[in-house]
Amino acid sequence: MIQIVDKQNCCGCYACYNICPPKCIHMQPDVDGFWYPVVEIDECTECGLCEQICPILKEKSADNYQPLAYACINNNETIRLESSSGGIFTLIAEQMIEDGGVVFGANFNENFEVEHSCVELKEELQKLRGSKYVQSSIGETYKQAKQLLKSGKKVLFTGTPCQIAGLKSYLGKEHERLICVDIICHGVPSPEVWKKYVDYRQEKARSTAQRILFRRKDDGWKRFSVSFLFENNIEYRETLDKDLYMRAFLKNVCLRPSCYACQFKTIHRQSDITLADFWGIQNMLPDMDDDKGTSLIFVNSKAGQAMIEQIADKMQFKEVDINEAIKYNPAAIKSVASNPNRGKFFKELYKLTFEELVKKYCTDKLSVRIKRRVKSLARAILKKLGLLGFTKRILGRG
Repeated sequence: MIQIVDKQNCCGCYACYNICPPKCIHMQPDVDGFWYPVVEIDECTECGLCEQICPILKEKSADNYQPLAYACINNNETIRLESSSGGIFTLIAEQMIEDGGVVFGANFNENFEVEHSCVELKEELQKLRGSKYVQSSIGETYKQAKQLLKSGKKVLFTGTPCQIAGLKSYLGKEHERLICVDIICHGVPSPEVWKKYVDYRQEKARSTAQRILFRRKDDGWKRFSVSFLFENNIEYRETLDKDLYMRAFLKNVCLRPSCYACQFKTIHRQSDITLADFWGIQNMLPDMDDDKGTSLIFVNSKAGQAMIEQIADKMQFKEVDINEAIKYNPAAIKSVASNPNRGKFFKELYKLTFEELVKKYCTDKLSVRIKRRVKSLARAILKKLGLLGFTKRILGRG
């Protein structure tokens, strides 16, 4: 019977939930909004499968395949601009559908919660495209993928490295019709924090959100924007450095405990292909940097290489030194550091507005001190010049 004593030892991959024969494991959110398995003891048969397939408890097998790295850009400019980076996910997914397969990935449901689902048509890929900076609920998609593979279908399954590890462990064996794609993952924020932010934005707009995008490129790929479009036609749009949710995300204050000690950050991955933004492209391959998005991909298996060869004529690509690329993308192999304010942030999650919460726990204290010092110095200079009163009147503070 699986028991979570240390929350760092559960990545919320849903493998135990999917494998349980009597279905006595339920995924329930803790006080911070992260899902953990809870066992109905009276229904448990103590078969031990949940512990055997846990990707964190399971012994990791060595992989001798040497991954290759590429910088890639989708030739379709429209798809590229609608994508988080270079638009390579869409090429892989479209190829899978052309080959008669299906695609699993993360999408928003009607309440803008993030969950995994399966699509069979190219027209449906739009909902899987683009980053969702929230932990997605796997649900029973591992079971669905297994049934489809048994029926002879090809399957493309995309997710975070721990979700791919969970799927592989659940399946228990390799499937030649399965292609797995993971991402270079910073970490996954709490679904409850995300819900609080969506509620905050809707209250500010006095309307219900009808579209949310994490990665608009209006101000360029490197300085992407978060966008909410509401039913009253008001649009909120702010760059990653100013958006409240992204500030909390990038300050590592709202991530799952396992993300601070991730066991799946490595060059040798369980996926066939790894997708990421190619941060540092301007230094390594400036001719492939137009600030519209360039993908960094790792090819981790022969099946992954075969897929890349299938879509090669639909993209620009150049091989790069994987170790050099990782220097600019350390999240590939290194867990983020826990924010010392994390506990306080979650403790006050339901007490403060989202804006108050972020300003209190995600603001660099040094920057605040510098701003106060500059303001104090400016005030002293204006006073010395006899311009303080005049300046106050101009600013409407007199």
